[in-house]
Parts: sequence; C-alpha cells; structure tokens
Amino acid sequence: MKDPMSLVGTYYSGKSVLVTGATGFMGKVLVEKLLRSCNDVKTIYICVRPKGEHSMQTRVENLLKCKVFDRVREECSNFHEKIKPISAEFTKPNLAIAPEDQEELLSEVNVIFHCAATIRFVEPLKDVLLLNVMGTQQLLRLAHQMKNLEALVHISTAYSNCNRRHIEEVCYPVPVEPKKLLDLVTCMDESLIEAITPNLIEGWPNTYTFSKALTEYLIQQEKGDLNVAIVRPSIVGASWQEPFPGWIDNFNNVNGFLVAAGKGVIRSLKCNPAAVANIIPVDLAVNLTITAGWYTAVHRPKSLLIYNYTSSGINPLYWRCIEASARRIYVKNPLEKPFRLPEATMTSSYLVHKYRSFVYHTTPAFLYDLYLQLIGKKPWVLKRLIRMEKAMSLVDYFTRHSWEWSSGHTDMLMKELDPKDKNLFSFDVCQVTWSEYLDNYCLGIKKYLLKEDMAGVPAARQHIRKLKIIHFTLNATLLVITCYICSITWPIMYDILY
Repeated sequence: MKDPMSLVGTYYSGKSVLVTGATGFMGKVLVEKLLRSCNDVKTIYICVRPKGEHSMQTRVENLLKCKVFDRVREECSNFHEKIKPISAEFTKPNLAIAPEDQEELLSEVNVIFHCAATIRFVEPLKDVLLLNVMGTQQLLRLAHQMKNLEALVHISTAYSNCNRRHIEEVCYPVPVEPKKLLDLVTCMDESLIEAITPNLIEGWPNTYTFSKALTEYLIQQEKGDLNVAIVRPSIVGASWQEPFPGWIDNFNNVNGFLVAAGKGVIRSLKCNPAAVANIIPVDLAVNLTITAGWYTAVHRPKSLLIYNYTSSGINPLYWRCIEASARRIYVKNPLEKPFRLPEATMTSSYLVHKYRSFVYHTTPAFLYDLYLQLIGKKPWVLKRLIRMEKAMSLVDYFTRHSWEWSSGHTDMLMKELDPKDKNLFSFDVCQVTWSEYLDNYCLGIKKYLLKEDMAGVPAARQHIRKLKIIHFTLNATLLVITCYICSITWPIMYDILY
C-alpha cells in the first residue's frame, strides 16, 4: 500500500486519472499499480470500447476479474469502486464520448495516461493512422478543454525512430505532415493507400513504428500549453516483480516465440544471437510512466520531455541468453503436451535458417497433414505453420539490428526520486538479474498465459521423456538405414569408379 513518505504516491492522493488502453497489457498493470501503490487516488477513468460481440460492460467485467488484480483484491475487495469506465472510440470524432461523460472528464481529470494504440505490425496504414495518430489528436483536443489537467503522459515506443541508429530524447521531424496525411487517407481509396504505403513509410519497417513517429511529432505540434511527457519503452515483456513475477497475458513479440518454442513447434528462428534483445519488464515501464506523470505535473518542465527507456546501454540482455534460458526452463518445467522436444535455436544465417525450417518445420507439417488426409480429416498444420512463420518474420527487423539510445531524461528522473520512491516506483533496469527474470518469464508463460497448472509438471516431464525416446529411436533408425544404404551402394560406386 502507499507509503506516507512517498512523494509520488502522495501526489496522486485525491487525484482523478484517465487511462486509455486500460484493457491492454501495459494498461492493466498501470491501473493495478495506481490502485495498489497510490491507493488514495480518487477515481481512475478507463476508456473502453465495445469489441466484437463483447459490450463495454462485458469487457470491463472481464478486466476486473483478471488475475493481475489479485493482490489489490486481497487488500481492498471494493477496489472496483474507484474504476469508472467511459465508452470511447478513438477512431470517431470527439472519441464518441457521451456528453455527460465528457462533461465529467473535463471537470475532474488531473492526469492522463495515454496507452491506447494498435500494436499490430501488419495493420493497414489507414487503420493505424486513424487509431494511433488521429485518436491522439482527438485526445489532445479533449485535454485542452480540461479545467484541472496537470499532466498528460503518452506511451510511445523506443522504435518510433528506428530509421536512425542513434536515437536522442528529442522529437524528430517526419517526412510528411501528420495532419495532411490524415486528411489524405480519410478521402483516398484504400487500394491506392495500400499502393503508396511502401513509399510513405520508407525507412520504417512497418506502419506501427511509422505511426508512432507521426504521433510524437503531432503531439509536439498541438500540445500548446499542456504539460506533456512521452515515454518510449522498448520491447515490453513479462513483469519482473509486480504484481507477481512473470505475469503476462498476450502472445505478442517474444511471448509467441517462447510458446512456440516450448511446445516444440518452432525449431529455428532467424535472429542475431549476439544482438541485444532490449526487453523491459512491464512493471518497470509502468513505474517510469507513473513517475513521469508526477514529475510533469509537479515540476512543469518548460519543454516536452521524452524518456527513452531501454536496457541495452546499462544492463544488456542478449538473444542467445533468451534461447539458452528457454531451453533450460522448458526441460525443468515443460509446457503440457509439447509437439516435439523444446530445442529451438537462433541463427543469423539466412541459408541455415531456411534449411532448418525445411527440415524441422515444413517437412513434419507436410507429413502430418498427409496423415490427416489419409484418416479423413482436414489438413491444417502447414497452413498454420506458414501463418506462424510470417508472424515471426515481422519481428526479424528488431532481432537483427542494434540501436543506441540516449537516456539523459530517464537518468534525471531516477535521481529526482527520494529513497522511498526508488523502492516503491523503481524503474532501474540495472537491478534486474536476467537469468532469474527469464526463468520467471517462461514460468509466467505456462501459468498465466497458457493457464497450465504447475501440478501437471510431473506428467509433462514424463511426456518429455517419451519424446526423447521417440527422438533417439528415429535418429537411430535413420542412422541404421543410412549405413545400410551406404553398405549397398559403396561396392557399386567403387566398381564404377575403379
């Protein structure tokens, strides 16, 4: 709970906070941390939209049932009374917020944490611009009308300017004016937008990172007299300590690879093992975000402060360490019913990766589909494998390249914290022991993402032993067949040659 000596926690006492993207991974942890460590916060407004068949009310109910709130639930069973959902749609004018809700926000909100964004790398340019760029523009217009707003913190990404190798904590110019581009895509045919997308995003690997660069530039243009900060975390991974070690709830980025590797589906990943992975635990990223909100509101910096938040320069984690940790932990605590032994390897060689993919991915998938057809079932393995390999290729750019980030503002913010806040809202990546973190990460994949019971570990180990027997039997059989063929063909080849 909140320490009375905490300057950060004390600031949020009696404050009303608006969190966008609260149903997302980082948004959930942010709301949980505010409730638990700033427990005198007055109200947390969360923007939620209907999604598919789920209404806003259903999504909020599912959010509050989430395991991430278990610690808060134990300490304060009526924590949900501080959360007030607001129906909002970021791709619509005025965010489609009802007049009565808008009036309340304008009079009550003191701090905004803007986490809402689509993070899909393959999102069509028009869709990603409408949500990430225009949605932020609409939020800024709302913020300008708020009577008691003290700070707005926008969550960007360390890769918003990945077209550069050295990235300062500044807002860089973009090749096209964001407002003009928004006007263009709203009236242009989608097929034409798709055709010009490669030229528009040239230098950026995908529409997501491009949209984040545009959003940052737009914020600088339209922030006016608002107190605004931008937080740029790199790859946000499982929690380090809070609300509990290894908490994760999505299959994005590294998580999908760890699941596929643990299940034995993926045996090869194109990646530079010597490159820095730049994973940031979600709880540390949230602590930085909350602290940035406090500093922005209390100190009111004269200019827009941007916080680069990566691990590469101070406590680097290499991809080869992730590979080794995953193989080790999935032998000790295997996932349930893996398809094959969890022996995924990384390589930076295109040819080696293609060979391994053909031998370990395509061929087994083809044979299994053939087996399904023979028994009268619909084949699906090869099709799913192709889709999974395509998803893996989307992060290829980030696993092969390296960047340098300046971190002057982030270092300054850490020095501004008193001893109590350095403990309560720590975002010092140097404190993370990566081997321990990765062990908890893999266990979190099993417990929280796949929802597998740890009581089933002995049975999973038994299954791994069976897979090892099958693996060695197949290899031995293949060796015997190879030797037999060689014993037959060698005399024939010898007679031909000599």
